[in-house]
Amino acid sequence: MRKVAALAAVVTMSVGVLTACSGGDYCGELQNYAEAVKNLDIKDTAAVDKMRGEAEKLSKSAPDDLKDDWKIVLDYADKASEAKGDTAKLQELFKNDGEKIKNASDAIAKQAKDTCKVEIKN
Repeated sequence: MRKVAALAAVVTMSVGVLTACSGGDYCGELQNYAEAVKNLDIKDTAAVDKMRGEAEKLSKSAPDDLKDDWKIVLDYADKASEAKGDTAKLQELFKNDGEKIKNASDAIAKQAKDTCKVEIKN
C-alpha cells in the first residue's frame, strides 16, 4: 500500500496551489492540468484519463526542452490507465518507471515555477 501511496504522490507532483501565471498558452494550460490532477486517485481510471487529456494538450504547447518529459508523463498515464486500478499492476509500474516519472515531473514543476510563476506543491 505504501508503494501505491508513493505512486500517487509522484503522479500528483503537478498538483498544487497555483499563483500568478505568465508566459502564454502553456502557462494557462498548466492551470487546467493542475485542476485535473488535484486529489488524483491513481486507481481511478477516469480521473487518470482526464489528467492524461490535459497532459496531452500541454505536451503540444510545451517548450522544446520539456517535450520528452511530457511524453514520459503521457506514457506513464497510459500505463496507469491500463492497470485499471489494480494495485499490484500499479505497484509494478511504480517499481519500473517511478524514478523516470519523478524526474520528468520535477523538470516540469521547476519550469512551471521558473517560467510561468506557477508554484506546484504536493
